[in-house]
Amino acid sequence: MSQKVTKAIFPVAGLGTRFLPATKSIPKEIMTLVDRPLIQYAIDEARAAGIEEFIFVTSRGKGALEDYFDHSHELEASLKARGKAELLKVLQATNMDSGAIAYVRQHKALGLGHAVWCARRLMAPDEPFAVLLTDDVILGEPPCLQQMIEAYAETGGSMVATMEVAPEKTSSYGVLDVAEDMGAIVRARGLVEKPPAGAAPSNLAVIGRYILAPTVMQNLHHTQEGSGGEIQLTDAIADELAAGRDVFGLRFRGQRYDCGSKAGFLQATVAFGLAREDLRDEFSEYLDDIRAATSRAAE
Repeated sequence: MSQKVTKAIFPVAGLGTRFLPATKSIPKEIMTLVDRPLIQYAIDEARAAGIEEFIFVTSRGKGALEDYFDHSHELEASLKARGKAELLKVLQATNMDSGAIAYVRQHKALGLGHAVWCARRLMAPDEPFAVLLTDDVILGEPPCLQQMIEAYAETGGSMVATMEVAPEKTSSYGVLDVAEDMGAIVRARGLVEKPPAGAAPSNLAVIGRYILAPTVMQNLHHTQEGSGGEIQLTDAIADELAAGRDVFGLRFRGQRYDCGSKAGFLQATVAFGLAREDLRDEFSEYLDDIRAATSRAAE
């Protein structure tokens, strides 16, 4: 039986330069998708999967991100006094228990693998852990990480979330070399980080959800700079395969949105807006009006 996963690492040290000038004053992870910041979606997904301890790998200028999870006693008291029970419930859902969150600094931008390695002192030597990238927002039921936890309970080893992409887009992702395709779960033979066009071993791309064996953290101690001159998490996972340990990919059920890009953020806004019962009718009507106006303009 696989060891229970109770800790998750959130690498949030990036500068968010693709969203300047907004990210000049606020962390990208605080940017709101409908009415919740990106980081809240990741936290809610982790909570649903049974994660109990949350480790944020941050950098200078991320104070607003840390403040977001503090209790706002004045605001809570004001809402309570005014009888705003529903708003109070929404606010309290963002609170985190004392000690549930830990923060570590990544002082140099040396890649995702290095960011994960920065959390090494908060992990037990024999402890599996999850990694969630907040840029990847996933609309799925049950949530993606919960699907992975359920699959991991059967397989053990390490597991990555995967999705099929067009062959011409594989050079933007880490890609699985598949040894055995079992449907929703595939057994990996290898992983290649951003393979050149036409050289990808499959079209199964790795996206920002991972459940990793403790040996992956040990591998990161020795991982050298890889693609882009950075320490790649993909390389440390590939070392698992080289050592004869299992790595699996899960074709998760749901839709992933790349909120690290402006187009992806806009697409996610539409999808999550339409998924909300309190917004769906009005928002859908507006989108229909936009489409109709666009069609008339094109005639």
